[in-house]
Amino acid sequence: MTQKLVIVESPAKAKTIKKFLGRGYTVEASMGHVRDLPKSQLGVDLEHHFEPKYITIRGKGELLAKLKKSAKKADKILLATDPDREGEAISWHLSHVLKLDETSACRIEFNEITKQAVKNAIKNPRAIDRNLVDAQQARRVLDRVVGYQISPLLWRKVRKGLSAGRVQSVATRLLCDREKEIKEFQPVEYWTLKGEFSPSDTDRRKSPKEKNSPGKKQILEALLYGIGDKKMEPGTREEMDQILAEVDQASFQVEKIRKSSRRRNAPPPFTTSTLQQEASRKLGFTTKKTMLLAQQLYEGIEVKGEGSVGLLTYIRTDSTRIAETAQTDAKAAVEGQYGKEFLPKTPNVYKTRKNVQDAHEAIRPTYIRLAPDSIKDSLKRDQLRLYRLVYERFLASQMAPALYEIMTVQITAGKYTFRARGSRKVFPGYTIVYMETSEEGRSDKDVTLPPLEEGQRLELREWKPEQHFTQPPPRYSEASLVRAMEDMGIGRPSTYSPTISTILSRGYVVREGKVLYPTELGGIVNRVMLEYFPDVIDYQFTADMEERLDQVEEGSLDWHKILEDFYGPFEKYLEQAEKELEKIEIQEEESDVICENCGSRMVIKYGRYGKFLACPNFPECRNTKPLVEKVDASCPKCNAAVVIRRSKRGRKFYGCERYPDCDFISWYKPVREKCPKCGSYMVEKASKTAKYRIVCSNKECGYTREVREESEDHTAEK
Repeated sequence: MTQKLVIVESPAKAKTIKKFLGRGYTVEASMGHVRDLPKSQLGVDLEHHFEPKYITIRGKGELLAKLKKSAKKADKILLATDPDREGEAISWHLSHVLKLDETSACRIEFNEITKQAVKNAIKNPRAIDRNLVDAQQARRVLDRVVGYQISPLLWRKVRKGLSAGRVQSVATRLLCDREKEIKEFQPVEYWTLKGEFSPSDTDRRKSPKEKNSPGKKQILEALLYGIGDKKMEPGTREEMDQILAEVDQASFQVEKIRKSSRRRNAPPPFTTSTLQQEASRKLGFTTKKTMLLAQQLYEGIEVKGEGSVGLLTYIRTDSTRIAETAQTDAKAAVEGQYGKEFLPKTPNVYKTRKNVQDAHEAIRPTYIRLAPDSIKDSLKRDQLRLYRLVYERFLASQMAPALYEIMTVQITAGKYTFRARGSRKVFPGYTIVYMETSEEGRSDKDVTLPPLEEGQRLELREWKPEQHFTQPPPRYSEASLVRAMEDMGIGRPSTYSPTISTILSRGYVVREGKVLYPTELGGIVNRVMLEYFPDVIDYQFTADMEERLDQVEEGSLDWHKILEDFYGPFEKYLEQAEKELEKIEIQEEESDVICENCGSRMVIKYGRYGKFLACPNFPECRNTKPLVEKVDASCPKCNAAVVIRRSKRGRKFYGCERYPDCDFISWYKPVREKCPKCGSYMVEKASKTAKYRIVCSNKECGYTREVREESEDHTAEK
């Protein structure tokens, strides 16, 4: 019997594929890359067309020996790494190690790990695509040249251990630019005026139902729109007082009622970017966690009664395209569960964004029959939550729109116009399965207006003027940073998560809750990059570079040309920085804590999980300890101070300073105020309608109060 060897990246993927193939196949895992540029040197020949010097990755010797042994026994070797640039490069490196002819039909690829997809791929092997390999090589060499030549400069001029990267530096700049916007923001005052009205019974006939219903009158809330059809917004208290004086003397009448309908179309299925964003908003996952779980679901999960099953299609994609067979399966599922009325007249097809490679389908479940609830016993909690998110989003993407009835009422008050708006969902459509979120959240509840007629008079019940100030742009979360990078064309689906992980691990950025803040160190590195390497950190330059890498993949541009065009100006920037950049002294913030080992005052440093204390005499003295930050509240158990702590995974929580003698902890920030209803301690929680809420810790009590002032520290990371 002929023996075929199939090589994939991971053992989980190997296990899933193995069950689809007969006894004539051996499936092995390469455990990712087997060759790479050396860590100890640049590894790129700058004098000879930027040729890379690849070496076997340390620790892979035994694995490669095993693969070579299996290859000698095989009559045919098939390389089944992931269907993207990185996967193509891994296959190319494997072909060199195993001495395969890269132009022979040795490469297979599939978008989903299903029996049909794998069998079809084996029937249609191809040669290794050198354009894909060269696009990956160009990115790798470009990033190596930037990182390995700027980083030593930062070590000498700023601090040891720093690094610069082509995409990570641009991501850091995005955060620094936003922080600058926030600091320079000048709030502008404005006012709104809400009027509470009730219909006048003298101007219209009551329906029999209303006559027999003695309940209180319905309230109509309307906002000041402007003068006539011209919109206005009072800017000061004086302007608002003048308007109130005029409308107080006015009579109120329904001038116009306009009824309309609105469709809300189903959202497209997930791409890598939108999955990361929605998993952050709905599930509270970091981009790193999202991609880790998605990779597990893609490579294969042991499902009871099914064996090892790849539950998701390929998870690194920027396309919203869906295979016809998947659409057919979704159509049958929707019709079976909800009825024909929930199907669109024609299958939903979504427009692709600009600069989309469209190499793979959108992210979707591989088997629509495997509903989340049917396999929940086979999945870990977070695997199930992410799988449910993808499953429901895909199903919703193939459903009919939601339909709403909209009623807009225009009210005259002298020369001023007020408007009220009601809406009613008349057909749920896709929302019966899935509701999109935004960073702030969105309500889908019906807003009912009282029965009204044009010309009807209204009675004023109360004016509610309210002062507001314009707000600065919000700081980035991981979700909004990914969105910004995608919109600007910075990076590609496979780079968003590693980029964010890098700037966090380098200490250029810290995460508080869901919000990302640039550190002082991040600001210093950003200023150096802006002054001496403007092209490297330029938004448009980075986006243009991504397009040029796409051209390499398409075969219309030689990858050496990219490096040649880049390196000439870059080398001059490097020489100028070496000459002109002065040594930057970062002043450590001194604390009042004395090092018990050497007697020095300890300094505050930034680490992966925030601030900590370290001895300034490092490396002679290596003493470090957590930085204890107190909050303005007392421990409800022993009345000692409450401090901010971090779990092993970096999650913030609040605990008594006397731990372990006192075991009080809370995931939410305690406040000094006691509950007015039951006397329990209260905590801060995030709120969609205010800055935050003060909530009673006693769940049986239920007391809550919204607070509109800014809190220094909202909730702990969830």
